[in-house]
Amino acid sequence: MKKFNEVKALVAALEADADKFYNKANSAAGTRVRKGMQDLKNLAQSIRLEIQDTKNKA
Repeated sequence: MKKFNEVKALVAALEADADKFYNKANSAAGTRVRKGMQDLKNLAQSIRLEIQDTKNKA
């Protein structure tokens, strides 16, 4: 559950940069959002593997 909370925190942290990129055309904010989304993808994959391992052990 700890990693899931990390996902929520990461999405919340990216919200301000996403707003800057989409509403104010700030290119640097777009770069930060892209990096954050890559981190989100990696974290999601980690959660998926953890869940699969737990499921297989049961």
